[in-house]
Amino acid sequence: MRGTQTHPAPRGRAGMTAADRARRTEEADTLCRSAYGAAAGPDSGVALVAVGGYGRGELAPYSDLDVVLVADEGVDEECWTALAEQVWYPLWDSGAKLDHAVRTLPEMLTAAEGDVRVASGLLDVRHVAGDHSVALRLRTTALTHWRRQARLRLPELRELVRGRHRTVGELAHLSLPDLKESEGGLRDATVLKSLTATWLVDVPAADLERCRQQLLDVRDLLHAAAGRASDRIAPEHWAPLAAGLGLPDEASAQRYVRELGRRVTHLSRLAWRRTDDALRRTSAARPRRPELQRVAPGVALSRGEVVLDRGARPAQDPTLLLRAAAEAAERDVVLAPPTAARLVRECPALPEPWPEEARRQLVRLLAAGPGLLPVWETLDETGALDRFLPEWERIRLLPHASAIHRFTVDRHVVETCVEASALIRDVARPDVLVVAALLHDIGKGELTEHSVAGEPIARAIATRMGFAPEEADLVALLVRRHLLLADIATTRDPDDPATIDALLEHVDSPDALALLTALAEADAKAASPKAWTSWRAGLVLDLARRARTALQRGSVPPAFRVEEIPIPAAVADGDVSIAVEPVADGSRVTIVAPDRVGLLADVAAVFALRRLGVRAARLWSQGEHAVSVWDLAEGGLDAGALRDQLDAVAARRVDPAARLRPRHAPGELDPAVVVRPEASDHATVIEVRAADRLGVVYVVSAALAALDMTVRSAHISTLGPQAVDVFYVQEAAAGALSDMRAAQAAHAVRRAVRGSSAP
Repeated sequence: MRGTQTHPAPRGRAGMTAADRARRTEEADTLCRSAYGAAAGPDSGVALVAVGGYGRGELAPYSDLDVVLVADEGVDEECWTALAEQVWYPLWDSGAKLDHAVRTLPEMLTAAEGDVRVASGLLDVRHVAGDHSVALRLRTTALTHWRRQARLRLPELRELVRGRHRTVGELAHLSLPDLKESEGGLRDATVLKSLTATWLVDVPAADLERCRQQLLDVRDLLHAAAGRASDRIAPEHWAPLAAGLGLPDEASAQRYVRELGRRVTHLSRLAWRRTDDALRRTSAARPRRPELQRVAPGVALSRGEVVLDRGARPAQDPTLLLRAAAEAAERDVVLAPPTAARLVRECPALPEPWPEEARRQLVRLLAAGPGLLPVWETLDETGALDRFLPEWERIRLLPHASAIHRFTVDRHVVETCVEASALIRDVARPDVLVVAALLHDIGKGELTEHSVAGEPIARAIATRMGFAPEEADLVALLVRRHLLLADIATTRDPDDPATIDALLEHVDSPDALALLTALAEADAKAASPKAWTSWRAGLVLDLARRARTALQRGSVPPAFRVEEIPIPAAVADGDVSIAVEPVADGSRVTIVAPDRVGLLADVAAVFALRRLGVRAARLWSQGEHAVSVWDLAEGGLDAGALRDQLDAVAARRVDPAARLRPRHAPGELDPAVVVRPEASDHATVIEVRAADRLGVVYVVSAALAALDMTVRSAHISTLGPQAVDVFYVQEAAAGALSDMRAAQAAHAVRRAVRGSSAP
């Protein structure tokens, strides 16, 4: 697995650079001691200390010597300030580049109190000459203060790190990588050591030190190639770096350096998430043992990380890896790397085609939004991607040929998924959208045009994932044509009728057009701000609008067709029938009852109150009776218990409204509620798209019942993180709703789903 490999340094001169750094440090120490001795520096009360890279013993060929002359309290100021000049001049005369300072011990500690960067830097203080006790007291006092004040200082350090990352970018993706300042560079590795020193969090020390030493090796070679102090790798430096690292070519050198940057970035993000969690908890509230909160079958949440539940059986559950990843991404928490590594080792391979549960969990993962990125990195680092998406290696750390792209290909497609997650309300098939977003550049690296090369690869992957043939063809179409809208919109005359024809030659349905539009927007936004300017967005979206009009007005929900089922005798006498049938990965519940206004709301309330996830449902009327069939995520259900709770809800002994009101989370997409007047002649069709959570069906149907409207039939389905529910609504006295009543219903449903009013 990638996460457990040792990643040895390549063959070549790089193996000698650690020894070279030690030699350079020893030579610098000898030079400084000689200067201190020649200046008759005292053995007590004053010390010459090294800080920064020199303090850590990591001098590169052209590094500065960072030194401070530190005096204890009570030492005569004139003596030690005069001493400083006598020490610095021999060092300057030697040709060494010097970064120097003169401070008292209290001044050093005061500076650390006022600047978190100084406080962190003092953790690397090392005695060079003079009084050992001064240097020792400086180091131990600084470390003690660092640990004691960690909860106050770390948020400040966190903001400094974030600001640097925003300004510089990521080592793994920059076209001109900065080995020191970029995210995943040497500065981050040093910050991680400072985090570890607080004792609040732990970082894999051996893994971090290996990456840090190898980045230092690269920097040593870079200095030699550039002939000066430089941390930024220019294009002309890759060839000498490859030679120095013993690698065959420049591409191998780029991959090697970017791998190191990606690994340090992963360690850094993981450490900071754990730090944030530690800062939220107080020592008094910290449990003696990790508390497990079960969040899905086999999956639990512990201290802000997704781990395995005590009853998990990875060897018997091939979808457990994807389920754990989806939970972590949706909750925007850490997928614990040891958990991911264990699942890679123990989970059996997914059968081909995948079961529906596996595909559903993948879609949840891809549509999770910003929480996807850190979880995907963990999957990559632990080798999990090789298990369910071996084609990922084709684009892993592959640089983009176009300068407009700010990321490597693999990171770009993940960012495209994040952008696409904000557009799922605009399409009928969000599952197809996010999978196409993941695969749209899978053909990169081939000699042929990447969209052409990617089409058959994407079709094969979608088929393996269990998509139906027509769905796999749709994914392949999106991959093949993902550049089409932007190309036509920016190169053709918008007023020429042939422009629309050029688009509709390849796209023949409103749903496919909506998917292509969303993918084009997500792809451009993920590339860079320059790729989705207001001008470019206006051209693309206007072309899509006119093409949609040319096809037809809107998308029409499917006609509702069912086969009638026999009505049980008890139901004919006014009773309710509930039957439970075990199915793969859950249960199917069939309910037959006398039809009435509010029946759907009561049934949906039962499932929500029992925290049973609804994957899909359909309901219809047979004469005076209502039939509903529900596919639920939980198995082992008891029909009698369901019947008792339905009776309690129907008799209003239990009030679901207070317990099932949705809460619209900050940043969450607004629900989409659309009236489709063209979809039915006998009813008004209301389509609801909202975040998939317990209680959505209940609040919608309860809002309609409160308006004395009845649901004559419905399609309830879950596509990734989105509930897509279509209700055929009539007045209680029968008949489609008037325009005014339809608007009233849509408004009530929208408010109910947002949680802004009780049903």
